[in-house]
Amino acid sequence: MRTRDHWITRAEQSADIATIREIDLAAFETPLEADLVDALRADPSWIHGLSIVSTDETGRLIGHALLTRCHVDDTPALCLAPVAVRPEHQSTGAGSAAVRAALSAAGEMGEHFVIVLGHPTYYPRFGFTRASAHGSGVSIDVPDEALMALTLDDAHPLPTGTVRYASPFGI
Repeated sequence: MRTRDHWITRAEQSADIATIREIDLAAFETPLEADLVDALRADPSWIHGLSIVSTDETGRLIGHALLTRCHVDDTPALCLAPVAVRPEHQSTGAGSAAVRAALSAAGEMGEHFVIVLGHPTYYPRFGFTRASAHGSGVSIDVPDEALMALTLDDAHPLPTGTVRYASPFGI
């Protein structure tokens, strides 16, 4: 699927795993975040079709976004894992294209909520707002502005409660 940017997005395929690992290792400061993405893919929280890659016009993988299952108390939600883009393509929209495609795929699958623990200047562009404004939080101490939530449809208001992540997050 061609995005509004110049990147092409599609669901991750098994042949992409080694390249995604390379992208993650190059994009993240430490291998721990790359290890987290690998662990999430291997965890039962992984949902086929919600791991999205962005490619250039030749098909070369440029970026990656992954949504996995989490819960707000007992309400199912999705969690956006760390988004990675090859360093030479950062700030070009490749990560945003993958995130937008993942959020769109989640909505098409009937998912209602997405939680992210991340950079408060990056995620609001997708519609994420502070989770605390909706009555949700986590069991660890994190800056209020770093935990954000998004509803994918207006028919389902964001749930309130404590966010429980997939076990690889360790939260």
